[in-house]
This record gives sequence, C-alpha cells and structure tokens, in this order.
Amino acid sequence: MVSSIQKEKAELFLKFHQDKEILVLLNSWDIGSSKLIEACGYKAIATTSMGIAASLGYPDCQIIQLSEMIEAITGIVKGVQVPVTVDIEAGYGNNLNEIIESVKKIIATGIVGINIEDSIDLNPVLIDEMEFCERISAIRALSNSLGFHLVINARTDSFYTSPGSPRENLSESIKRGNKYREAGADCIFIQPLWEKETIATLVKEINAPINILSNPTIGVGLPLSVSELQDLGVARLSLGSSLMKATLALIKKVADELSEKGTYNILLDSMTPLPDAALAYKMATGLNK
Repeated sequence: MVSSIQKEKAELFLKFHQDKEILVLLNSWDIGSSKLIEACGYKAIATTSMGIAASLGYPDCQIIQLSEMIEAITGIVKGVQVPVTVDIEAGYGNNLNEIIESVKKIIATGIVGINIEDSIDLNPVLIDEMEFCERISAIRALSNSLGFHLVINARTDSFYTSPGSPRENLSESIKRGNKYREAGADCIFIQPLWEKETIATLVKEINAPINILSNPTIGVGLPLSVSELQDLGVARLSLGSSLMKATLALIKKVADELSEKGTYNILLDSMTPLPDAALAYKMATGLNK
C-alpha cells in the first residue's frame, strides 16, 4: 500500500521538475548526510548508489545486496520530511520480473522517485533501447497500479560508456531520451556533460525535463554553474557521488597529514569556524529541531 503522504510527496517532487527554478539535488548516502542536506534548505533528497555502497564497504555497480540497500533507503526516508528519490542503478534484477519485484520493495520504503540506468556495470554495450523502454513501461504500470506517480528519472549512459564520437553519442542520447520519455519516464538523465552547446541541444531536442550531473573532475574543470544550467533550460541538477567522494578524500587528507607530520591543520581548516562544525553536527543528528 502507498500512503497518502507518499502520494502527496510524489506529486510535489514531480512538480519540482516543472517549475521555472531548477531542482538542485545534493546526493546523500546515509541518515546523517540526508538530515544535514534537508536542514540546509534543500527541498528533496536524492541518494547516490555509489555512496551507499561505499558506506557499507562495497564497490559500485550493484555489488551491494538489495536488502542492504533497502535498509539504508528506509532509514533515510524515515529520517527526513522532504521527498526522497533513490538511485537503483540498473534495477537490481537479471530480468524484467526480478526488476519489478525489486522496485516494489523499494517503493514500499516510502520513496517517491527512482533513477534507473541503461548500462550494466558501465558496460560499453548499452541495454537494448526497446528492452529498456519495456522496463520503464512496466515500472510505470506498477506505479499506476499502486495509485501514485513514481517519478522515473531514466539515465542513458551513451556519453559515459560509448566509444562513439561526441556527435554520435549526442544523437544516441537524443534518440534514447525521447523513447524513454514515451515509455513513461518523467525526466532524462545524461552524464557526463560539460559543453554548453551540447546541453542546450539536449534540452531542445528531448521532449522531457533534463537532469545534468555536476561533478567537478580534476583535469576537466568545473561544470556549468546552477544559474547557467537554469538559463539553458535544465530542469534538474544533481551532484552524484562527488559529495561522498569529497568526504572520503577529506578523511584521507587528515589521516595522511597526521601520520606523516603529526599535525592537524587540514582537520582544523575543515572545522573553522568551530561553531559551524557544531551546527553541522546538530543538523545531521536532528538536534537543532
């Protein structure tokens, strides 16, 4: 059964994709990070599958057990008041029936949206587009049968995994994006993209709200700003696993300095001013309420 609260949150989350203001999502991986993001004023929570897996000691790409992923998601949904959308990778199943059973269990946690991708283990050969459309249609039918609108964010990895030229990848992304929309997706997620003209073309040519990943990468540069993406007509912006990776990177930097120099400069810098660090702790634990 889907509660009336879950239905209302799903409708609200869908509306966020249709507003003039871009929907910005900082991807969380546990209850504490989700509470902190909510307390900072963000109007929805999106999870990172890589982040949840890493927090439990697993690599990415569906190595984590579905039961463990559901336990993590359940804690996040119960820990915050805002709508929660979750990254379910390729669906946690080897066939359509298994994927639908997994999605049923995930919906039962109280989430309002999912990301589902058309590659498995980031394999350069994408799932056949008609097979992926069948998955989207089946998930939409499941959602309808439960009497609520699950927000489906369909990710195509044409740019991420394909060995084709940028022009070929752009064409494939547009083709797949429009087919996924017709199959029942609410938003099309394409990554990694940096070029303003390419993003503008996707927004123009795909008949659906577009989700762009902003993930600063060493050697590539900074992604477009929130305002620049909004001006291009992008509906949704997410940070993916970058926030979790930055957290892990900070731990390593602190550990390396302490073992090599016996000093605490990086740790102190990250906690300066100390009142901000204390406030962040309160936000992450809910003690500020």
